[in-house]
Amino acid sequence: MNRDEFRDNYYEVVAADLDRYAEVPDNVLLEIVTTDGTCMWLVTNDEPEWSGEELTDRELAARLCAGCPVQRECLELELRTAGESTVGVWGALSEEDRRAVYRAWLARRRGGGQPS
Repeated sequence: MNRDEFRDNYYEVVAADLDRYAEVPDNVLLEIVTTDGTCMWLVTNDEPEWSGEELTDRELAARLCAGCPVQRECLELELRTAGESTVGVWGALSEEDRRAVYRAWLARRRGGGQPS
């Protein structure tokens, strides 16, 4: 398995893991994320500095979300509300990773088809 195949498989696994939240209402997810999300305790007026470099942004996402008990709920909420327009750090994934997961997630929600 090469690196691209590994990533594609990872995105599929993450999307499949989110299936358990498919029936959870948006307002419930929002309450869970804002109440229990680690980042909600870290909020300051300063925005994290995004470099635009893939590895650096992935590392920042991992650090900001390390140990958060609601990473998957956060990711589910962001995919529902922002879709491919996602920005920032959500669900411990960089923007690029979330966009890739979104394609797999959307295909699953539309009936299990393959991402385009």
